[in-house]
Amino acid sequence: MSENPAAETTAPPTERIPVRTGELAGTGADPARPLEARPAAGGGRPGEASRSVDVVRAELEERGERPFVTIVLPCYNEGAHVLREIDRITEAMNAAEFSYELLCIDDASTDNTLEVLRDAATRYAGLRILPFRRNGGSGTARRIGTQQAYGDIVVWTDADMTYENERIPELVRTLVEDASYDQVVGARTTEEGTHKWARVPAKWVIRKVAEWLSRQKIPDLNSGLRAFRREVALPYLRLLPAGFSCVTTITLAFLMNQHDIKYIETSYAKREGTSKFHFVRDAYRYILQVLRMVMYFDPLRVLMPMALWLLLIGAGKFVYDMVVHPLYVPANTVLLVVSGILVGSLALLADLVVRSRDGV
Repeated sequence: MSENPAAETTAPPTERIPVRTGELAGTGADPARPLEARPAAGGGRPGEASRSVDVVRAELEERGERPFVTIVLPCYNEGAHVLREIDRITEAMNAAEFSYELLCIDDASTDNTLEVLRDAATRYAGLRILPFRRNGGSGTARRIGTQQAYGDIVVWTDADMTYENERIPELVRTLVEDASYDQVVGARTTEEGTHKWARVPAKWVIRKVAEWLSRQKIPDLNSGLRAFRREVALPYLRLLPAGFSCVTTITLAFLMNQHDIKYIETSYAKREGTSKFHFVRDAYRYILQVLRMVMYFDPLRVLMPMALWLLLIGAGKFVYDMVVHPLYVPANTVLLVVSGILVGSLALLADLVVRSRDGV
């Protein structure tokens, strides 16, 4: 999905993004059909949209009409090819054994994306449209889409023709057949994005940092194709940033809380449309997000090694000073030891806060 490059800086992760009333298609057997009168998502009093989703989910459950899978498809300026993506997804899901809804979120596109989606809604049963009044970024779209989903399994993917969306049923089937996994990720075996010469080494370094911090093997840290159990993901949605690093966040949130993830190798095609990737800025944000997430769940893993190294270097410097200049302790030696003590104290305090926190 192409994004507004300013999205991550203009939309805080927990900001409520106004959206127009959800639009849907189909009649009769369409599982979304009874939802036409539901209030606008994201509007009204805090929590109103979430309560309405719970009520609708319960009503559909009672009638046996609730879809099992919700595919969240963020769309920002994808009008030239989004219909092909919808065709590919619906064809694969219609051939599978799962009931589903395709939730297309128009992230305040400036092209004809919303018009294309509305036209598609007249021809595809189970397609639901959630238009934003202003751009919120892919993270915001995925967060709200997951909150508004009616399925037990939520699938994230992009509308830019890069991912093997015809394999979505395979990801869902893995979760159904093996209850020990809470998330299935399509791990890309190739890199076809812009600035490939810079993206490949940068992502490798960031992935290795994430693996060290999380103590987990991560074949693909930021794949946009994934399926997960909605109830497991709900507590972590408030942690999602507005931009595309939301996929990194949901990966680390699951791993740091002992939710197992299965990786399935997938190919990755060259995207349709224009990429908004900025190497320096986006790599910096990825690193910050990895550190932020691990600090949120396990601050000792980040801070304590730094504290111990400072103390070790300070102790070594103190011994050296005593040999070279007996009874004289330079200021830099004192600074190293004091810094180590301060960082270690901060690490212990942060760990105490994490352990005393209720919930996530």
